[in-house]
Amino acid sequence: MATIRVDVVSAEEQIFSGEAKFVALPGEGGELGILPQHTPLITRIKPGAVRIERADGGEEFVFVAGGILEVQPGTVTVLADTAIRGKDLDEAKAAEAKKLAEEAMKNAKTDIDFAKAQGEFAAMAAQIAALRKFRKK
Repeated sequence: MATIRVDVVSAEEQIFSGEAKFVALPGEGGELGILPQHTPLITRIKPGAVRIERADGGEEFVFVAGGILEVQPGTVTVLADTAIRGKDLDEAKAAEAKKLAEEAMKNAKTDIDFAKAQGEFAAMAAQIAALRKFRKK
């Protein structure tokens, strides 16, 4: 079976590097599914879950808080703002961060403060949703 090289990296570290049969992730225009020999593509990605079906049949799950996706026929590269392995996600920490962001939105004194808090709130909500999706498997 054909495979595609997948690299998921953040500013801090390389999260995943290996061969895969399929990759699914939240693109700016909606959910993207990528198979080997996919048409070249560059797009922004939204906060959410990256699901990688490894060539060996296993599955990797990574939360990304946004970033850039580059697809070439034999390679998928995810350059994430922040990336966390599914097994390392902490729902209690994410829920607390979401609550703090919600309070910051209520107390924002400027549009910039509100937008910053709103972005953090959206990222934490996406992280919680991704974590719950990961735990169902």
